[in-house]
Amino acid sequence: MSSVPDFLRDRVVADSHDRPAWLRARAMGITATDAAHLATPRSVAGLVRAKCDPFGFAGNAYTQYGRDREPVIAEWMRQRFGLHSSTVLFRALANPRHLATPDGLNDCTDGGDLLLAEIKTSTRPLERAPRSYLRQIWWQQHVMGARRTLLVWEQHEGFHPLGEPRVRWVERDDAQIARLVELADATLARLDRIGTDQAGSPAGRR
Repeated sequence: MSSVPDFLRDRVVADSHDRPAWLRARAMGITATDAAHLATPRSVAGLVRAKCDPFGFAGNAYTQYGRDREPVIAEWMRQRFGLHSSTVLFRALANPRHLATPDGLNDCTDGGDLLLAEIKTSTRPLERAPRSYLRQIWWQQHVMGARRTLLVWEQHEGFHPLGEPRVRWVERDDAQIARLVELADATLARLDRIGTDQAGSPAGRR
């Protein structure tokens, strides 16, 4: 398991090194990946369908490249910013079904603020952070209680990196977080209704 600051240990849910357990835990709540899709109230229905689909998106060559590059980029980030790679799924204090696996965090041994990191790879340059990335970052800040996140972005062409990663700090936005929480809770409520309906059906009572 990744190194976890003492004050976060009781909020650990799973570790992605145990991928089956990590995936099962993620399915029980709303993750930062889920929150990235919650742009409007109309997004709730789409996310509900996606979370109920056992044959949903499982990745492609680009997502696999990102997973392969992440440890390399994380080491670059650690050396320059002191943020350590993390593979731990955490729960929020306010709601244990609000979940996040930040790509990096600091150790907070000096009593300072908790800082997070989000690592991305892309074929496009980072002119500005896409809104989906910001939603993902804000959700992680909500779950973790963090104020700032370092977005680390590596551009590639034909799966070959184009120079060193670029970085920018993303500040917490409580108004955006409140909106995400509202949409996430609406998603969970719909998922719970579906689960109740299925449990009450003849097939569910077998």
